[in-house]
Amino acid sequence: MTERIDRIVRTWIAAEQEQEVQEVASEISEGKATLLDLVKSLGEYLTAEEDDLRTKGVEFLSLVLAKCPPEKLNRQSVRVLTTFYCGKLEDTETIIPALKGLATLTKLPAFTSSDALEVIKAIFAHVKMKVLVQSQRFTVFTIIDNLVARHREALKGMGDDFLRGYINLAEGEKDPRNLLLAFAIDRVLLIEFDVQKYIEDFFNITFCYFPITFRPPPNDPYGITADDLKNALRACLHATPAFGPLAIPLFLEKLTAGSPVTKKDTLDTLDVCLPVYGPVVAREHARKLWNCLKLEIFQPTDSITEEKALKTTQVLIQTIYSATEAERSDSAEIEGLAKDACEECMQILREPEKSQAQHAIKVLCAFMSTTPSVARFTLARAVPHLVALFHNPDELPNRAPTLRLLADLIGAARKSTADDPEVLPEEGNVPLSPYKDEVLGVLTVGLKTPASALPAIDGLKSMARTIGLLTDEELGFVVHNVNELLQKDEEESEISDAALDLLSTISAFAPAHVSGNTLPLLFASLPDRAPPREAEAERIRYWRTLAYLKKLCTQPDLFETLVVRLSTKLDLLCVPAASTDDQSSNETDLEPAAAYAHSILKTLADVLSAKIDLGHADVVKYIDRLVPRLYNLFIYSALLAEDTPMVATDPRLLAVTAQIITLVTQTLSAGHQETFVKAVFAAFLDGNVSQLAEGIQKMPADKKFAPLQSGAAAPQKNLVVLFAAAVIALHKEVLLPVPDETELLHRLLQWTVTDSENPLQREAVVHMIAAILNRHADKLETFLSTNVANFWQAQLSDKNVSTESRRHAILTFTWLTKALLVRGHPAAMANVDRLCELFDDENVSWDAARAVGRIPGPDKILTKKNHAVIKILYAQKYCNTMLPRIIEGAKTSQSTRQNAYLVALAALIKSVPKSTYVHQMPSLMPLLLRGLDLPDNEIRASVIDTLQAAATSSGKDNTLLAEHASSLVLTMLKNSMVSQMPSVRVRVAALRYLATLPGVVRYDVLHPQKATVIRELAKVLDDPKRAVRKEAVEARTNWFKFSG
Repeated sequence: MTERIDRIVRTWIAAEQEQEVQEVASEISEGKATLLDLVKSLGEYLTAEEDDLRTKGVEFLSLVLAKCPPEKLNRQSVRVLTTFYCGKLEDTETIIPALKGLATLTKLPAFTSSDALEVIKAIFAHVKMKVLVQSQRFTVFTIIDNLVARHREALKGMGDDFLRGYINLAEGEKDPRNLLLAFAIDRVLLIEFDVQKYIEDFFNITFCYFPITFRPPPNDPYGITADDLKNALRACLHATPAFGPLAIPLFLEKLTAGSPVTKKDTLDTLDVCLPVYGPVVAREHARKLWNCLKLEIFQPTDSITEEKALKTTQVLIQTIYSATEAERSDSAEIEGLAKDACEECMQILREPEKSQAQHAIKVLCAFMSTTPSVARFTLARAVPHLVALFHNPDELPNRAPTLRLLADLIGAARKSTADDPEVLPEEGNVPLSPYKDEVLGVLTVGLKTPASALPAIDGLKSMARTIGLLTDEELGFVVHNVNELLQKDEEESEISDAALDLLSTISAFAPAHVSGNTLPLLFASLPDRAPPREAEAERIRYWRTLAYLKKLCTQPDLFETLVVRLSTKLDLLCVPAASTDDQSSNETDLEPAAAYAHSILKTLADVLSAKIDLGHADVVKYIDRLVPRLYNLFIYSALLAEDTPMVATDPRLLAVTAQIITLVTQTLSAGHQETFVKAVFAAFLDGNVSQLAEGIQKMPADKKFAPLQSGAAAPQKNLVVLFAAAVIALHKEVLLPVPDETELLHRLLQWTVTDSENPLQREAVVHMIAAILNRHADKLETFLSTNVANFWQAQLSDKNVSTESRRHAILTFTWLTKALLVRGHPAAMANVDRLCELFDDENVSWDAARAVGRIPGPDKILTKKNHAVIKILYAQKYCNTMLPRIIEGAKTSQSTRQNAYLVALAALIKSVPKSTYVHQMPSLMPLLLRGLDLPDNEIRASVIDTLQAAATSSGKDNTLLAEHASSLVLTMLKNSMVSQMPSVRVRVAALRYLATLPGVVRYDVLHPQKATVIRELAKVLDDPKRAVRKEAVEARTNWFKFSG
C-alpha cells in the first residue's frame, strides 16, 4: 500500500492534479492507508533542500488533510501535525500551504486548547499580513475565527499578548471578504474579552472603515454587498459602551460634512449605538447631536434623511431618559435636551401657518414614542398651546393649520399606546386624557368650517382609535357632529369621504351609535319612489346616500340593517302598494324606477363583495334573509308582467341580482349549497317556488312559473339568469337534485337553440352548462360523446343553418370547451380541432377563430371563487400546443383560412399571459403586422396592445423591433389618422405605440423616420376626439426630443 501512496505522491508532484488528492483521501477514509503512510511517502519532499519540492510536499499534505474525515485524525496525529505546521510557518516558502493545513486542523474535535495557543503564537511570530495576498490573509482570519469560536477561554488566558497580536494582524485590511470575517472576530473580542487597555486600538481598526463606501464589482463571485459590510461593521461599532466617547465626535463630523449617503448611514448607526453607549455619553453630547439632527429635520435635503433624523432624535431622547424613568414621578419636571428641544419647537408653533411648524410638530410627535414622562411633558406643553392658539381671535385665519398640527400630535399619541383592543391601559395612563374635553371641543368646532374639517376629522379618528380615551357617550357626541357635517356637505367631496372613514372606524367597535344615529338619517333621505327623469338633483342625492351607505355598512350589524331597509325600498319601488294618479302617470315610464332599483341592488352587491374580501362570516346567513326575498320579488314580477309592465323585469336588474345570489352562494358549505340548490331546481324545473321564494308579495294562484317550458313568456325566460346564478358557484361535491344530469344538460343545450330569445338568456344557460360540466365531466361521458357531437353536427357543421344561429352555437361550444380545458379534460383539445375545421367556412371562420383564441382566456364564471375545478397552468399548456399550429397555419394556408389563423392569433395572445408567447415573438412579429391589415378594428386594437406589451418589456437594444421599425412606424401612422381609421380605440393604441418606440429602439434605426412621424402627427393634433389629441401630443413630444 505504501508503494501505491508513493506512486500517487510522485504523480501529483509532477502533474498537480486534483485526482491524486482525491485518491489518497479515499484510501485514508476507507482505512486502506494512514496519515503516517502519507507522511512517510512525502518525507523526502517535506524536508527537501529545493524550495519548490518542499512547498509542494506541504501543499499536498494540506490538500489531503482537508478531504479526510475528522474521525481519521486522532489526538496524536493532530498534535504532531500542529507542531509540524507551526514549524513550517518559519519557512517563508512553506508558510502558505502550512496555513491551509492549520485552517483544517483548527476545526477538528481532536484539536485542543494547548494546540490553539501554539498555533496563535506561531502566527503572531511568523505571519506578516502585509506580504500575503487576499486569499492567504483570508486563511489567517479563518484560523483565528476557528480559534475564537472553539478555544475562546484559552485565548482569554493569553491576556494582552493575544489582543496586541490580533490588532497588529488585522490593521490595514482592505479586502471586503476578509473584512466581513475580521468584523465578526472584532465583535466577539469587544464583547467577551477584557479590551479596556486596547479600546483606542480597536477603535482605530474598526472606525477607520466608517462609513463603508464599497461598491461591488460587476459579476462579483463572492456576492458581497455594501449592506453586508455596513451591517457587519455596525455590529462592531455598538459592541461596547467604551466606544461612546471616541465614536460620537466622529459621528458628529460625518453628520456635519458628509454626503447624503454618509448622513443616512451615520443616522442608522447612531440608532443602534446610542442605547449601547448609554445615557451618560448621550447626555454629554446631547446638545451637539441635537444641533446636527435638527438641521436635517428643519432644513431637509430629502424626506428619507428627515425621517431617519427624527428616528435618531427619538433614540437619543430614549437613551437619555429611559434609565431614570422608573424614579421619575408624574409631576416631576423634565430637564435637559427634551425640555430644550420642546421649548424650541413651541416657539416655532407660535406661527402654525409657517412651513417650519410642520417640522416642529414632527419632532414633538417623535417625542410621543420615547418615554412616558417625555410624552406627558410634550403633551402638557403642546396641547394647551395649540388649543389656546385655536381659540385666539387674532389667529382665526390659522385655525386650519393649527388643527392640522393638533391632529398630527393626537395621531402620534395614539400610536404610542398599545394597539391591542384586549389590553386596556391603566387608569391615568391614556395619553391626552387630561386634555380630552378641550381637544374634543376644538375638533368639533373645526368640523363646522370646510377649511378645517379634514384635520378635525383626522384628529377625531385618532381619538376614537385611542383605547380607553373616549367614553361611549363621547363617541355618540362625535358621531352626532359628523352626521351634521354629512348632511351639510352637498357635494360628494374629500370631506365626506373622510367623515365616512371616521364613522366606519367607530362602527368597528361601537356600531350602536352609527346604526342608531347615522343610518336612520341616511335611510330617511332615500326616497320611497324614484325621482322622475328630469329630477337630476334628487337622483344625484340618492346616489350619494347609497355611496355613503356602501362605505359604512360592511360591519355585520350595520349590514343587517342595510339589507332590511334596502330590501323594503326595493319592494316599494318594484311593486307599488296602490295605484295613485302620480303612480299611473309614471307607469308608462319605468326607467327612473329601474335605475333607482339598480342602484340599490348594486349597493348591496358591492358591500357583499367587500365583506367577502374581508372574510366576514355573516355573509352565509343572507341565503335565508336576502336571497329568498329577491327570488320572490323577481318571480312575482315576471308572473305579473304578462298583464302589466313591471320594474323588476328589467334585464339590468336581473344581472345585478344574479351577482348577489352568486356572491352569497360562494360562501356556503357544500351541505348548505345542496339544500339551497334543491329549492332552486324545484322552482325552475317543477314550478314549485314555495321553498325558494319568500316575501311580502303573494304569488298569483292563476299563474304558473315555468321559465324553461316551450312557449314561456320572455319575462319568465329572463329569470334563467337567476337559475344560473345559483348553479355557477356550487362545490363539485354538491349533487344536483335531478335523476339524470346528462338529460338535464341535453335539455338546457336544446333550450339555447330552440327557446332562448336574447343573449342574456342564452349566456346564462350556457354558463350553467359549463359550470355543471366542469364539476362533473367524469360522470358525463355520454353527454360529451353523444349529445355534444350531435349538437356539433346539427348546429355547427351544417351550413344550411343560419349564420346567426351558428354564431350562437360557436359561443356555446366555446364555453363547453373552456369548462373541459380548465380542468385538464382530454376532450377539450378534440373540440378545438373541430373549431379549426370551420376556418374554411367563410360565414363563420372568424367567429370560430376568435373562439379558438378566447378559450384559455380569463372569465368570471369558471373561477376559484366559484369553486370551479381548475388545473394549474392550463392556459400555458394550451398556448404551447396551439401557438405553433396557429403560426404554421397563418404562414402556409390559403387566403380565407390564413386570415382566420391571424384572427385566432390576435385573440389568443390577448387571452394568455405575456410570458407564454414572448419567446415566440420573432415568429409572431411578421404575422402581427399582417394582422394590422385585417378589416376588423377590434383585432387591430388587440394586435397593437400585444405589440405595446412586447415593446415595453424589452430593453433599448431591441433587435426584433429594429428589424421591423420601418413597417411598424408606417402602419401605426396609418392607423392613427381619422381619415383612414374610424375607431377611436385603434387610433389611441397606435399613438401610444408610436410614443413608446423612441424609448425602446436605438436612434440610428429610427432616425430616417423622425421627420415623417413629426410631420404626420401634426395632422393628428386636429383629431375630433380629445383622447386621441392627447396621445398625439405625447407621441409627437417623444419623437421631437428623440436624439442620438
